[in-house]
Amino acid sequence: MKSLPLPNTLTSNAIQRLLAMALSSLVLSSYAQSPILPAAPGNSPIIGAQPRLDTRLTAPSRQSGVIPLDRIVAIVNNEVITQGELTDQITMVTKNLQKQGTALPPADALQKQLLERMINDLIQVQEAKETGIRIDDGTLDKTLQRIADENSVSMTEFRRLLEQDGVVYQKFREDIRNQVVMSRLREREVEGNVGVTEAEVDTLIALEARDATTNQEYRLAHILVLVPEQATTQQVEARRKRAMQALSELRRGAEFAQISAQFSDAPDALQGGSLGWREANRLPSIFVEAVNTLKLGETSDILRSPNGFHIVKLLDKRGKNATPSVQQTRGRHILIRNKDGLTEEEARSRLQRLRERIVGGADFAELAKVHSDDPSSSKGGDLGWMSPGDTVPEFERAMTQLRDNELSQPFQSPFGWHIVQVQERRSEGLSEERKRAVARNAIRARKAEEAYTDWLRQTRDRAFVEYRVEEK
Repeated sequence: MKSLPLPNTLTSNAIQRLLAMALSSLVLSSYAQSPILPAAPGNSPIIGAQPRLDTRLTAPSRQSGVIPLDRIVAIVNNEVITQGELTDQITMVTKNLQKQGTALPPADALQKQLLERMINDLIQVQEAKETGIRIDDGTLDKTLQRIADENSVSMTEFRRLLEQDGVVYQKFREDIRNQVVMSRLREREVEGNVGVTEAEVDTLIALEARDATTNQEYRLAHILVLVPEQATTQQVEARRKRAMQALSELRRGAEFAQISAQFSDAPDALQGGSLGWREANRLPSIFVEAVNTLKLGETSDILRSPNGFHIVKLLDKRGKNATPSVQQTRGRHILIRNKDGLTEEEARSRLQRLRERIVGGADFAELAKVHSDDPSSSKGGDLGWMSPGDTVPEFERAMTQLRDNELSQPFQSPFGWHIVQVQERRSEGLSEERKRAVARNAIRARKAEEAYTDWLRQTRDRAFVEYRVEEK
């Protein structure tokens, strides 16, 4: 099957998660995103008066007995995961690992890993639904179309490629919807609440200036053995022994990707634990200290962080670009603001009609002057050159999806409903102001990863999870 890269509507880490699904129908994330949290005894709330779920998924046979159709392997709040669903994931991931040439972990270890991931994803989807996050069919269709476009295939060919690899298209479609939902949940619950002080920015810029001639970028692989929040001494020791067992296997020459798939709780475990290329300022300090002592191909000792135990392998390193640049986008838009007496559907419909007129040959600038509620209307909607972070996430995400001169569908932001057209793009050297913005974004990204891990652990602890899988 062709490699299926995904649209730039999500972070690079989110893209990696969706890539894994496109290849294996399994939804995965990047380091510190959607980690697999081991169940901590005593952390799940007691259901009390809630009626017990009937787990006997059977149907009467023509004789006196019953024929089992499926069985529940886990109860997650008020929903269930069945053996059939788990088996489907095992089949697809096994196929993917074989294609990658990765040695398969023991069957019971793979089953446990996948079940934990399915539980963790379901908890996040439930949380998103309960708090009103929805992805409509139109947004989903555009996301899927972008996947096909970036692979230079039609939607018909895209579906054929998926089905050729044994992926049911409707299931893939819903998995993509869930992944976008989880990404929106992360943006709202975590990334929007991460603060960065000017003192932190000053410190990072000073460090980068001092290390300008020696600063490195690293390509790492990583194994994470998570420790539950408020874990007992016995639990911590059990997790430490698991990390030591993984390290022992590596020291005996086992393949890192195989040990990652078998032992790691990180969401990239089934992709060899790869973190990709990271600048030092995007890595936890314990990682930087460790990799600075490693030669290419070497593996660290056990590293301890508040989240658990880590093992890091240095795959490659390179000098950081001494003259960083940023991609800027020049665009224009039409805004219909949220206001009394105008429903969301009416605003969206007005923009849809304006879009149809522009596509039909009407002048964008003239329509913006007449219809746009933004101050830029006097300039025909022209927003000038914009750098990453200059606009709200919804607007930036919409622009990122577009090719040069492409016109978006109507979309919503906190300001109202928009259509936007990307006119051109360029790479520019960083001004002092932009350097500070880049430093601020790097700090925020690092903090967001740590905050997301903590938030997800707390969300998992609040959930009711009951295992019904048979121990082998």
